[in-house]
Amino acid sequence: MVLIKSFSVGNGDMFYINHDSDNFSIIDCCLPEENRNSILDEIYEKSRDKNICRFISTHPDNDHIFGLEDLDEKINILNFYCVQNEATKEDETSDFEKYCDLRDSEEKSFYIKEGCSRKWMNKNGGGRKHSGINILWPKTHSSHFQDELENVKEGKSPNNISPIIKYGLNNGISAIWMGDLENSFMENIESYLDLSKIDILFAPHHGRKTGRIPSELLNDMDPEIIIVGEAPSEDLEYYDNYNTITQNSSGDILFECLTNETHIYVSNENYSVDFLENESKGKFDDLNYIGTLNHNH
Repeated sequence: MVLIKSFSVGNGDMFYINHDSDNFSIIDCCLPEENRNSILDEIYEKSRDKNICRFISTHPDNDHIFGLEDLDEKINILNFYCVQNEATKEDETSDFEKYCDLRDSEEKSFYIKEGCSRKWMNKNGGGRKHSGINILWPKTHSSHFQDELENVKEGKSPNNISPIIKYGLNNGISAIWMGDLENSFMENIESYLDLSKIDILFAPHHGRKTGRIPSELLNDMDPEIIIVGEAPSEDLEYYDNYNTITQNSSGDILFECLTNETHIYVSNENYSVDFLENESKGKFDDLNYIGTLNHNH
C-alpha cells in the first residue's frame, strides 16, 4: 500500500508519498504556524522507519519552502532534490537560506531534469526497490528554461523553473505535480513534453487561472481527478468537464493506493463528490472516506 497526502496549508503546497518500499518522499514545504507541529510530527512518524527519505523542491518561493528550516531540524534532510539553479532573493528569509544551503551542498543535493535516473528514485539497487518517481521536465537545453534560470538569478519569480514530477508503478495510481508553472510558459514548452494518461493531477500554481494547463497537455494526460489547490476562490480555475477535488473545501486529502484502486479520504467531514465509487470504507488516520477511484489502465 502507498499513501499520498496533500496537506491543507492555505496558500502553499506540501505533500508526501509513503512508498510501499524503504522510501519516503516529501514534495515542497509549507508549514503554517497553527499546524506546524502536527505536520512535522506526522512527517517524522511516517518517515522514521525508512532508510531513504528525499525532499523534492519544485522552486524556492516562500509558499513552497516556508518552514524548511524547521523541517530540516526535525528530520535532517540528507537527500535534497531540485533543478540546478542560482536563484536569489532581494529579501532572504532563513528558509530561503536553508534552501540555498541544501541546494548547493555537494553531499545532499541531487539536480533533477527530464529523464534523470538515481538509485531508489527510479532504479532498484542493493535489495531495495525504487520509488517510481520520474522527472518529465525540464529539458535543460531548452531556451525557454534557460531564460527562466537567468530570471531567477536576477531575483525574479522562480515559478517557471518548476519541474514536472510523475509518480507511478505498475497496476497502481499515477500522479503528476507541476509546481507553479504558469500558463504562458506551459504553452511555450508544449512541443517539448511527452505526457500520457494519468490518474491524479495536482493543478499547478495552486489551481490558479494563471497556471491553467493548456488543453493539449490536458488531453494528453486525461486525468481522472484534478486537485485544485487553495488559492483564493476568485483566482481558481475549476477545470470544467473534469472531475475535481477542491482543497479549499476538502481540507487535507489522503490517497490510500492499492492495486487497481485508490480509496480517498479528506479532513472535512461534510465534503463529498459524486464521481467516485462507494466501497463503504471508514475513517483512515482520522480522515473521512469520500469514495474509491478504480484505475485499470
